Amino acid sequence: MSTVGLGIDAGGSRTRWALARGETIIANGEVGGVSALQLGSAAGRAAIEAELLVLARAVLAHAQPAHVVAGLTGLGDDSAALQGWLAAQLQIAPAAVTLHNDIHIAYLAHFAPGQGYLVYAGTGSIGAFIDSAQQFHRAGGRGVILDDGGGGYWIAREALRHIWRNEDEEPGRWRASAMAQAVFARIGGDDWALSRQFIYGQERGAVGQLALAVAASADQDPVATAILRAAGEELARLALALTARFGERPIVLSGRAAALHPLIAQAMRARLPDALSLTQHQGDAHHAAARIAARTAAGT
Repeated sequence: MSTVGLGIDAGGSRTRWALARGETIIANGEVGGVSALQLGSAAGRAAIEAELLVLARAVLAHAQPAHVVAGLTGLGDDSAALQGWLAAQLQIAPAAVTLHNDIHIAYLAHFAPGQGYLVYAGTGSIGAFIDSAQQFHRAGGRGVILDDGGGGYWIAREALRHIWRNEDEEPGRWRASAMAQAVFARIGGDDWALSRQFIYGQERGAVGQLALAVAASADQDPVATAILRAAGEELARLALALTARFGERPIVLSGRAAALHPLIAQAMRARLPDALSLTQHQGDAHHAAARIAARTAAGT
């Protein structure tokens, strides 16, 4: 019987997968972004199914997993459909598919339960702690409309807000801003209709990728610098909220948005007390999930 485990780390901008036999990763890859938040619309559900089909074909070209552990952003009480789709496409029983939110998986890539705090900044942001009783605790992670300060979407939104407020006061001012030039280059032009379509018509992961333009211009534009520093301070708030509730523990900063520019981690460190340990690490959550799935398949 197969003891191969499949781990999936699904986020708004990309979905990474890995196959493990025991503790050894035997294959990995990635497809487009998948979010449980897409379940709310027919178009979103179709997009999820399409990406999962691509993922399943790539996985089955290597091996059929006996168990799957998947972390998906935005996962709530509506996981049955996702569980069924994955099981059907991988030709396994639904009971062999274990779903968590993506941050649960990311935490286990860095800590055993009870050890420390994970502050994760991807498209969104969240502070996470899994205690020794396996209970998941959060700070933030409420979604990009409400908050998610310091995440990629937040950085992109802050940049666009600043740019268009300047345009209200002085049309054409964007030409003197390295950040605005970089942002408009990614959007495709300086017309408001293009920005409106980008921010309101795209999936949140695509909007979050605009933070790359902010980071790229930080060395030439003081506004971009200020936004990135503010992002680090927002992430520090998450860590401080957890330490206030559960006591001092080591903190790991992770996620693609956190790695956009050194200013983010520097600003976070500056806002935290010296006694708190902070390290930055891009853990491979899909690898951790694959190893957990392989152990489950082997009954260990």
